Amino acid sequence: MDAPVISTEVLGRYAGDAAQEVEGVSGLTRDAEVTHADDSAGVAVYVELEWGAAGEAVARSVQERVAEYVGRMAELDIRSVDVVVERVGTPPAKR
Repeated sequence: MDAPVISTEVLGRYAGDAAQEVEGVSGLTRDAEVTHADDSAGVAVYVELEWGAAGEAVARSVQERVAEYVGRMAELDIRSVDVVVERVGTPPAKR
């Protein structure tokens, strides 16, 4: 019996949810994109960083979290996770 097929839209929601759990990510700028072939997938997530967050460290954490979460939930080998920082949040108001 074949394993159930999970749509790329659902996989994208999994990826977006996982990315937003990472400290330093203030939100998504658009839906995550998933390319799925056989038992592996590639993911692209588009994020907004919190003001002052270390971009490289946050991106690495997003890659790890998304790969782990989507891989576990969908039983897929995640071959790549591309993190695109499209915006940085606004600085806090001066006092």
